[in-house]
Amino acid sequence: MKCWIIALGFLLASCKPISDTIAKEPYLFQSDDVELEAVAIYQGKDSIWSFDFLPDGKIIFTERKGRLRIFDPKTMNTSDVSGVPGVAARNQGGLLDVYLHPRFSENRLVYLTYSADVGDGMTTRLARAELDADTLVNLTVLFSAEPPNNSDHHFGSRVVMSRAGNLYLSVGDRGERDQAQNLASHYGKILRLKQDGSVPDDNPFLTEPGAKPEIWSYGHRNVQGLTIHPRTGEIWAQEHGPRGGDEINLIKKGRNYGWPVVSHGREYWGPTIGEGVEKKGMKSPIHYWVPSIAPSGLSFYSGKKIPHWQGSLFSGSLVLTHLNRMVVDNHDVIKEERLLSALNKRVRAVRQGPDELLYFSTDDGSLVQIRPVEPESDLSDDKADS
Repeated sequence: MKCWIIALGFLLASCKPISDTIAKEPYLFQSDDVELEAVAIYQGKDSIWSFDFLPDGKIIFTERKGRLRIFDPKTMNTSDVSGVPGVAARNQGGLLDVYLHPRFSENRLVYLTYSADVGDGMTTRLARAELDADTLVNLTVLFSAEPPNNSDHHFGSRVVMSRAGNLYLSVGDRGERDQAQNLASHYGKILRLKQDGSVPDDNPFLTEPGAKPEIWSYGHRNVQGLTIHPRTGEIWAQEHGPRGGDEINLIKKGRNYGWPVVSHGREYWGPTIGEGVEKKGMKSPIHYWVPSIAPSGLSFYSGKKIPHWQGSLFSGSLVLTHLNRMVVDNHDVIKEERLLSALNKRVRAVRQGPDELLYFSTDDGSLVQIRPVEPESDLSDDKADS
């Protein structure tokens, strides 16, 4: 008997424990009455914080404790990449995002974000290197968030490259929420850099006295999802709220997204935060969650392999352990579908592959592929008995 679940994660039938099924064979489920299957193509032990796809079909991924690895789905072999910078893998810190340059086939450039010890504190860093076989060479630290502090959480940090070729990097508020409104700090910001880490000459706060020139937008709590809309080129971001108030935002030049002055969330012990849920001059989210789902990773699906998902926005959910699908109409989320919650996986990153299938990684070390179910052969009774 096949095992399957419907879109919102309610288990209808099962023949094996879920923890065994996902690791050994495809796990069947439905999304809008379309049957799909999820299969763990790799199972490790450490949190896979991010991953990307190499031109030869291999997958490069980060383990939060500090390893950069390459997995070959054809041979099922995994190798370690040497030359990785030292990371401060404490609490939420470690080796975080990995992002391949869009022209990686030509330049072999890899971008990494990670937490690092700096003096008596920690900070978020962005580095770039060239991948030579299984070795990073010519590694350069492009950016370090200032000032470092003693907090070991809210590092961000995702990085994407816009169509114009600029890098966008998220840095969390580092546990100092008021710094998200302080333009003299990188905390609680989305930053805009050139590919070499220098500052574009049209950044919004370049000439403002005391402001960090890298800042593109501010008033963020902890952005762990950044993606480029495949049709419009717009930058979409997703951030953790406190107790409630997780947000999806459309990122615009110089805008203030409110944290901690406005929020749909509350303190963990109950009271409201700031001055309410909106304020003049502060950008409201496209979508928010109360209660929190603890979102991580963000990606649009534009492939043809799963047609009814085209244009959908996907994120992981850490606390509610599901893959979150959002149907988007222009800038509105008009439908939400919570998938695979019965697998009980903290979904950390999600990305469309070059094969037009959807992939996600988890905090227990899984790389999971989602694909259509191949139809079974339709044999008549006579042919089947012959």
